[in-house]
Amino acid sequence: MQVVTKQPRPRVGRFNLIKEVFSTLLFGIAVFTLVQLSIPQSQVQGHSMDPTLGDGQRLVISRINYLFGEPKRGDIVVFNSPRPLQDNEPALIKRVIGLPGEVVEIIDNQIYVNGRLLDEAYLNEEWTASGNRWELGADDFFVMGDNREHSRDSRVFGAVNRHAIIGEAVFRLWPLNHIGTLQAY
Repeated sequence: MQVVTKQPRPRVGRFNLIKEVFSTLLFGIAVFTLVQLSIPQSQVQGHSMDPTLGDGQRLVISRINYLFGEPKRGDIVVFNSPRPLQDNEPALIKRVIGLPGEVVEIIDNQIYVNGRLLDEAYLNEEWTASGNRWELGADDFFVMGDNREHSRDSRVFGAVNRHAIIGEAVFRLWPLNHIGTLQAY
């Protein structure tokens, strides 16, 4: 028969205690930083993205999506304006229409990308524009608001450089009756 004896608990020295506290703090700072990078919030200001997004709605913006990939056509992105109207202009939110290296044209109120008509199921109003053409550079994106008649977008300030894009709008937090994920088209 084997006798099991109770082992005394090892004493935690001051060095081990300091090491544990430091490790826990470091882990907490790393988690906090990751959350801040991946889950910043933004509030929609104005009506340029109606009906998809309305004035005052609060969104979760993912910065991580574009750390490992590039914006895609249809993504709703938050970015710093290439030509701000004022010094403290808030970040803008628009939909990606054209990708790097593409040619975007507006002909008879319709968008053509590389000569092909773009299907824009998210639009619900008529808009007027014609005769414009943009050739996008290697790091340029063409963005437009869904409410075309009331949007200051790439038609006004030109293409948005990749470095100006902050992140992708992925989730609507407020108002509660509209809470949910945002779809890219």
